[in-house]
Amino acid sequence: MMQWREGTVQEVRGRWPGAVEYAVRLAGDDGEVVRALAYTALAGEPQVGDRVLLNASALLRGLGTGGLAFVVVAPDRLPADPPSGTGHIVKARYTPQQQMFMAVDEQDSPHHAALTSGAADAGDLLGMPVVVADLHSALPAVVAGLRSERPDARVVYLMTDGGALPLAFSRSVARLRDAGWLHGTVTVGQAYGGEHEAVTLHSGLLAARHVLGADVAVVVQGPGNVGTGTTWGYTGVAAGEALNATGVLRGRGVAALRVSDADPRGRHRGISHHSRTAYGRICLAVADVVLGRTDDQLGRLLADQARTLVEGANGDLTLREVDVDGLDQALRATPVRLSTMGRGLDEDHAAFLQSAAAGRWAGRLLAG
Repeated sequence: MMQWREGTVQEVRGRWPGAVEYAVRLAGDDGEVVRALAYTALAGEPQVGDRVLLNASALLRGLGTGGLAFVVVAPDRLPADPPSGTGHIVKARYTPQQQMFMAVDEQDSPHHAALTSGAADAGDLLGMPVVVADLHSALPAVVAGLRSERPDARVVYLMTDGGALPLAFSRSVARLRDAGWLHGTVTVGQAYGGEHEAVTLHSGLLAARHVLGADVAVVVQGPGNVGTGTTWGYTGVAAGEALNATGVLRGRGVAALRVSDADPRGRHRGISHHSRTAYGRICLAVADVVLGRTDDQLGRLLADQARTLVEGANGDLTLREVDVDGLDQALRATPVRLSTMGRGLDEDHAAFLQSAAAGRWAGRLLAG
């Protein structure tokens, strides 16, 4: 059930493309001031002093990634209607905040012809490397590793709908885009707010290659993944399906391992059970599983786990061992703060290092 609150905007705390964060004083005797996020495409831009209605469910539950209130509407300052001709594809379908977009693959799109002719119509990515990861926090690390090998590569990010649906929730994507580390963004499925929208991951991948001219695509769910501690009940299962889609479309699948040496949960230590399930059991395609080589106790554990994963996989997986020389420097040069499950680069170094190794391998595929 949604938990509603009413409040008054006190100040603007920050802004980035598609979102504004506010300090909002809640109505009531205690007058608590809370963080609240407004997506400008949905709620416009409330001003200081405006009355706002909030969805406070995640805030009141104390959730990590989504632990703030969301502005549903400023009832006395409704946003203007969007311009006509903005498309016919509905996302967040049949919810009170459903929106209509011009999807890259719909008939009225200026890019429809590009997706219904030639290699795109045939469903051919022409061997484009597609790096797939489980957690959104892997994205900047993957791109850092790729840039260590090919700083000129055009990288397109595809955000799937396993976590946050609005791309504007991710400040990391906004900063990577501003820094020129991403060539473009595509939101697929029910996710929305990318520079291009696509109905499916398949059409989104084809748009990345044939509309945006990507050299490499990176597919990761939005922030705020869901897990239940069961083998199959987590949103990262989509990573295996993303490799299947890549294989169907004649791309080169590259699996970034979810790794940790700091997670207190045993199922995520070393190679997470998320990677073992998504890549070992769900992926049925040809793909490369990348392991960054390190000569320490953790590195030996990861090597044993990776070999077991590949040898027992349902798909045709190949283990690719990659040197990690220079990747620490590349990670420390990212334009965003690295954080995974609340831990920074030095607190869970292996998590970011292995994602960067996958990016490095993708860069080497371009050279080869």
